[in-house]
Amino acid sequence: MTQRLFLTALSLTALLSTGCLFSKKPAQAKENPSIAGSVEESFKLRWIDKRAGELVAQGKAADAARTQATTEFAERFVFGAGTVKK
Repeated sequence: MTQRLFLTALSLTALLSTGCLFSKKPAQAKENPSIAGSVEESFKLRWIDKRAGELVAQGKAADAARTQATTEFAERFVFGAGTVKK
């Protein structure tokens, strides 16, 4: 009886101390830089188009509106470091 209890305790200790069975961490997805760059570029173009449209609706010339929208975007958002200014 003692030997059986000892073997059971030893088996449980070996099973639980390895940490491999139940505590596997899920593989973390690695960010693909080309996808992130594509999303950032798409956001930039859409934001500038929208802002330029707003400025044209307010009476600015199309070229001046696009230049101003591009400048505003550069002042407001910083890409590459993964941060956005507020």
